[in-house]
Amino acid sequence: MTSQALGALNVCAAQLLLGTLGVCVLQSGADPVSVAFYRCLIGALALACYLAMQGGLSGLARLPGRTLLAALASGVFMVGNWVLFFTAIDRTGIAVATVVFHVQPFFLVILAALLFGERLHAATFAWVALALAGLVLATGYADGGLVPDRSWLTGIGCTLGAAMLYSLVTVMAKGMKDIRAPQLALVQCLCGTVLLGVLAPLGPMQVSAGQWGWFAVIGVVHTGLVYALLYSGLPKLPAALAAVLLFVYPASAVLVEALVYAHGLGLSQYAGFACILAASLGVTLRWGVPRSGRAQVAVCSR
Repeated sequence: MTSQALGALNVCAAQLLLGTLGVCVLQSGADPVSVAFYRCLIGALALACYLAMQGGLSGLARLPGRTLLAALASGVFMVGNWVLFFTAIDRTGIAVATVVFHVQPFFLVILAALLFGERLHAATFAWVALALAGLVLATGYADGGLVPDRSWLTGIGCTLGAAMLYSLVTVMAKGMKDIRAPQLALVQCLCGTVLLGVLAPLGPMQVSAGQWGWFAVIGVVHTGLVYALLYSGLPKLPAALAAVLLFVYPASAVLVEALVYAHGLGLSQYAGFACILAASLGVTLRWGVPRSGRAQVAVCSR
């Protein structure tokens, strides 16, 4: 098996595993803050073991102070992203929250324009229009299949907020050249453990045996294992192929919710999902942008 094929296999496996994250969050029956806290706590242990095996754990002590502070700041945004996303899953469902989250590339484009003066092209606005149309269809509201209430609208707002925070994490990660991706993920999890611990989530004695099992899966599998697969797979792939494969995640999340909870989706919702994913891919790969205006695709793990 070639190096690229192995990388593609690792990335696909990671995305398929991520597709089951929403089910684990819901099945745990815990509040979003508690789920995020135990993801950070158990995920930090898993990532520390991974880094120790890779010989990268000692490098954390040699990080420049400025880089460490930036990593901690990105940790605040990443943890906020997790709390908001888990809240959205509870209020809108796994499929809608996961797919709507993938408007994230549009926030990234806007941030790049505001912070770095990158030019916005006509094609970008076309992709935005397609994504907005897809968003309306994906909710089920367009065909009368949904009457939005306050809880549902809050969930959509949380999803968009999570996407914005994740975009900020991506922008910050691009500027941190002195830290490896697994080290950054570990710092973020440690930051989340301290930050969310202050908010008094479920204490260890309050967590049931069943919840410990779900938390362990989220921390070890969806954080430690998934990140390890992505970190080993993404560097082996061309940026365009990596960007395409990362969309296995929302597709698998939609399928998993349908299989586990038998939540039937209308044709218009599937069409909306397709519009959002196509538009996000178009923005990520800069389809329709003159070649001179293209930049290398930056892929950040979820």
